[in-house]
This record gives sequence, C-alpha cells and structure tokens, in this order.
Amino acid sequence: MAANKQQFLTLPNELHSLSDAGFEVDRIHVKRNSAVAQLYEDAVMKEGAVISSNGALINFSGKKTGRSPRDKRIVFEETSMDDIWWGPVNIRMPEHVFEINRERAIDYLNTREDVYVVDAFAGWDPKYRIKVRVICARAYHALFMQNMLIRPTKEELDNWGEPDFTIYNAGQFPANRFTAGMTSATSVEINFKRMEMVILGTEYAGEMKKGIFSVMHYLQPVKFGQLSLHSSANEGEKGDVTLFFGLSGTGKTTLSADPHRKLIGDDEHVWADNGVFNIEGGCYAKTIGLSKEKEPEIYNAIKFGSVLENVVYDSRTREPNYEDVMITENTRCAYPIEFIENAKIPCLSRNQPSNIIMLTCDAYGVLPPVSKLTEEQAQYHFIAGYTSKTPGTEDGVLEPSPTFSTCYGQPFIVLHPGRYAKMLAERMKKANTNCWLINTGWVGGKFGVGKRCPLKYTRAIINAIHDGSLSKSNFETFPVFNLQIPTSLKDVPPELLNPSKAWSDKAALDNEIKKLGGLFKEAFSKYEQGLSEAVINAGPHV
Repeated sequence: MAANKQQFLTLPNELHSLSDAGFEVDRIHVKRNSAVAQLYEDAVMKEGAVISSNGALINFSGKKTGRSPRDKRIVFEETSMDDIWWGPVNIRMPEHVFEINRERAIDYLNTREDVYVVDAFAGWDPKYRIKVRVICARAYHALFMQNMLIRPTKEELDNWGEPDFTIYNAGQFPANRFTAGMTSATSVEINFKRMEMVILGTEYAGEMKKGIFSVMHYLQPVKFGQLSLHSSANEGEKGDVTLFFGLSGTGKTTLSADPHRKLIGDDEHVWADNGVFNIEGGCYAKTIGLSKEKEPEIYNAIKFGSVLENVVYDSRTREPNYEDVMITENTRCAYPIEFIENAKIPCLSRNQPSNIIMLTCDAYGVLPPVSKLTEEQAQYHFIAGYTSKTPGTEDGVLEPSPTFSTCYGQPFIVLHPGRYAKMLAERMKKANTNCWLINTGWVGGKFGVGKRCPLKYTRAIINAIHDGSLSKSNFETFPVFNLQIPTSLKDVPPELLNPSKAWSDKAALDNEIKKLGGLFKEAFSKYEQGLSEAVINAGPHV
C-alpha cells in the first residue's frame, strides 16, 4: 500500500483529474505512457502474452476478435443531435444510460491493481489535432494505442493539461444487458457533449482506434470545417498528393505502398484547407497470408514494439503463423508508422491532392479498369462505396456478392454521407483535383468467366495517373454508367480498357451491366434525401 500511496503522491498535475472522475488513485497503480519494455513485461506476466521470434508482442483479444458495430451507440444530447446521421449506423443512447455505463467502467477499473493511461494526439497537424487520453487495464491495449496514436514529446507530455477526448476501456467487464437500451453485454458508446467514450464487454483493441476515427469524423467537419476521410495517402517526389479510397480486398494498401512515393498514411486522413494530414501515428495491418515477398513493408515492420493480435504461433520457436485462421481470419498487427521505411514523417503534406483514386473489386466484370469521373460522379461513387465479394466464401453462393459501404467506411461515419460528399466535391473543384475509378476486379467476363485484372496493368494505370499522361488521353463513353474511359494507355492492352471489347459474349455483358446498375440504384436510394438531382443522376441509367 505504501508503494501505491507514493505513486499517488508523485502523480503529475495532468493526472490529478482522475480522482475527480471517480478513480481511487490512492489505491490503484497508475502507469502513464509506459516504456515499451515495461508494457511487454506486464503483458507477458499478467495477460499470457508471448514475445514472438521477430520481437513483436503476441496477445489475444478474447472472445471478440473484431469490431461489434451493432453495439455501437452515440449519446443523444443537445450539442450534437442535429448533426448526427441517426439510424442503424449511429444508434441513439440516452444520456442517463451512458452515465450508468461510465460509472460501471470506472468501478471496474478501480478494482485493478494496475491502470494504464496513454496521453497522445490524434492528427498530425497541430492546428487540427486533439489530445486523447486512454484509460485501460491491459498492457496490450496501452501499447496498441501508443502505437496507433501520435506520441507526444517529453515536453508536450509534461505540459499536457486536460485531454480533449477520453476513452474508458473496461472491455474485460460486461455491460448490464438489462439496462435500458442495451442489447448485449457489449457496449461501445461515444458522448460528444462529454467528449468521452466507454467500452464494455469487448477486448478487441480496434474498437479504440475506430472510436477515435468516429470522433474525428464528427469534430473535423462540424467543429473545424475540415474533411475527414477513410483513405490512404501518399506523396510523390514533386509533392503531388494522391488519396486512395477502397474497401477490403480492393488493393488500397498494396497500391498506396509505392517505392517511388512517400506514405503519408494507410487508413485515416483529413483533407484540410492547408493540405492533407494523417490522423494516426501508426498502422493496423491485416496479417492473414502475410509474406515478405508479397508485402515486404508490413512484414519488415513487425518487430520489437509491434503488437500482433490473435496470431497463432509455434509454441517451440515462437514463430508467427500468418496462414493459421484457428482463432480468426482477422489477424492484425499494430506498429508505429515510422516502422515503414518510406513513411513521410511528420505524416502530412502542405499540398492539396492532385488525384483521388476510388478502388473497387468488381466481380461482375462490368466496370472498366479505369474511368475518369466528373465532380457529380465522384460524389455518387463516394457515397455508393461499391465493391464485391467473390463466390466460394460460403457453400451455395454462386453469384458475386455486392457490398456498398458509403464513404468507403460506413461503420465510422457520423454525419449524413451527402455532407462529406459535398465537402469532397467543393475541395476537388477548388484544388482542380482529378478523380479516377479503378476496377481491380474482373475483366473480360464476370467471376468464373473472366480473370482478375493483372496487378501490373493496374500499376501501369496508377503510374499514368501520377505522371499526368492518363489525363491527356483520348476518352470514350462507357454506356449505362456513362463513364469516360481512355482509348489507349501505355503498357495496358487497349482491348482491356473497354469491357465492350474485352468481353466476347456481348449479350452476357449487357445483362451484367443492367444487373449491376440496378444494384447501384437500389443501394443508393437510401442516401438520396438532401442530395442534388445532378448527383443522383450521376449514377447508372438502367
């Protein structure tokens, strides 16, 4: 007890507010921004973690191995209620229920011997960044967030003051599912008036990362007037910036990792008045099927200081097995962005984006390998957020499965999609930014008939975008979707560029065009309220 009392007496001023929040700081041991080695030791001794042969920490998130979007809640309160896009993505929670869960989380954390505090930034631009405080009971969670947020200097930490946003992570302890508004023992909730987040009933670390992203998706447009985006970004030698949008499996990570360009970030950005900046200080990469040959940047970033999450390992050699899905297919690694060799530090650019690339993996084989979008089409496809999953993932699934995730990140958006899309169009117009739709999926036929567009051709398209030659090409119109497609392009077979020429069965193509166009119209209809006729009509005409 004496040692813990001493810990309280020497707490920096920045942490005295913990007692005001209900923490028994005279009893618990508060560890703030701990050294990586200390977090390794605690995780190994107290949480069953192991140190892998490559030096990374392997730990496990328990029963939940992915996000729980159905358990996400936004507190319904007067300061934000008129801005929130209420519905199945942003489910309302009464303020008094949040207070109950907040108290439950703090009560649980007060039972722990060690409580970890991480103070760090979200956003690389000092003008728009926020100070985040994470309070948790697992060393693995603390190390994860020290990797994923932007680490302050010693001087910044010594003069921290009060945080702008606080996460109470009591994920080991369940929510009371009989509390009004609770549907399960898991609850992930954000209160924009209190600027707080409470996590109960899930130890999956990604909830904290995406919770911060949801907060920035609200704060940046509403409070700062800046555009938050679920995208990767890189910068060329001449300072030209490209934003990449794309859902899982479209190639966003692969294509934005370019040896000839600096990586600003791989997942979350803000397009600000004065340039583009990364929200995060690290990367959270999928490791399923990872190999040094296919993704050397990620493979080499997994070392001391990285966190491997739910990865199976050899109990004798401690070598990670990236092929084993016994625990989950959603195996991950969190590491500081400076572990990527060609990362741009600080992770920002003072230049406006020259190009936007929207990636889709179209298993119907309908969309051309590359199309130039108008301002209205850019808004339409941004709101639609289309890709498709291929057959074979489940027994009896014989047709491609369309996926529409608005703004290329539906689970994380807070405002109506049209609001983000309008800001996107305004910034594109002001910066004279080109927008391209690239299909990394099937060409010459749908899944089972055609083939996946070879990566070398997609890379040739990306290179032509970056060197400016694609924008100078001659274009023709692809019907129904009314897309402008180049007639020729260096290092890409001309017949591949136009589905009408790539498909041998023209009647089958027409059928698939109408089918996909109908799927677009059906999916888009739920977002049409408040949109202009020009944007609504920028989609396929079936």
